[in-house]
Amino acid sequence: MKNVTLGRTGICVPQNGFGALPIQRDSLEESVKILRKAYDGGMRFFDTARAYSDSEEKLGAAFGDGYVKREDIIIATKTGAKTPEEFWQHLETSLAKLKTDYIDIYQFHLMGQCWKPGDGSGMYECMQQAKEQGKIRHIGGTAHKLGVAIELAESGLYETVQYPMSYLATEKEIDLIHLCNKNNVGFICMKGLAGGLITNSKAAMAFASQFDGLVPIWGIQRESELDEWLSYMDNTPVMDDEIRAFIESERADLMGDFCRGCGYCMPCSVGIQINQCNRMILMLRRAPSDSWLNDYWQAEMNKIDDCIHCGACLSKCPYELDIPNLLKKNLEDYREVLAGNRKVK
Repeated sequence: MKNVTLGRTGICVPQNGFGALPIQRDSLEESVKILRKAYDGGMRFFDTARAYSDSEEKLGAAFGDGYVKREDIIIATKTGAKTPEEFWQHLETSLAKLKTDYIDIYQFHLMGQCWKPGDGSGMYECMQQAKEQGKIRHIGGTAHKLGVAIELAESGLYETVQYPMSYLATEKEIDLIHLCNKNNVGFICMKGLAGGLITNSKAAMAFASQFDGLVPIWGIQRESELDEWLSYMDNTPVMDDEIRAFIESERADLMGDFCRGCGYCMPCSVGIQINQCNRMILMLRRAPSDSWLNDYWQAEMNKIDDCIHCGACLSKCPYELDIPNLLKKNLEDYREVLAGNRKVK
């Protein structure tokens, strides 16, 4: 496992970060156990967000009571604040939940624009003030829209950029990594498993390991998942002809008009869970489970019939997908599966 320096932050960590979104679905006891095992296994970078319900609280329970020296871990969290007042509320809440005096990387969450000094919002000035007060060490931003991420990387204002990156990425998206390296901006790779569509962790790790300045944050909920990533700390997969051929076949199978599950399209005016319903057939094929066919998901999928084609989701999708028609196709295929007339391959 190579160590990675995140641009001009100077932060140097092993190239295997812990994405703490999924632990919000675990008990406090189980979360503390997994987080501490991650640290003991060599992980040092932990990413969470104010929006991830009790994820910050669980990180605080795991590491805020002296189990580790504070300087031995890197904590990155995020604020979805849209006003300075909300910014300070989020920051103080995060510090309290995390049981820490400072946050290593504080990020604007799901940015729809690049906040800048003097833009009238006061948002970037909040980051500057928080940094001057010692409450945060570095300023970062996260985005699903490539144009916003490029602007963050070129602005000279952000020390890290967090963006979805997997071996399903386009060449333009991969160019973002090189742009960050050029501008000495750390790259935090989210959704390295494409929201569950990628099931080969070895290939995912080999892809990420090709790039300098990139730390992937793997979403971890179960101890078995953690064990898989920890096994790569000493035996990191590298890109070879076999993995390269596998990735090429995966890209041929999955590239195109598929939903990445980013959620930018939400909320739906009629209550459709667009970001999950639009991936249903892919999830049945890639991560098969009877739970996808239970009464709850049948009811959620049936809501697609209520689509009024208002177009709100179309204007918000960063990948310019034809969401209403994709939803309709997913529902048709889903009903075929339920009726036993189609097997998911």
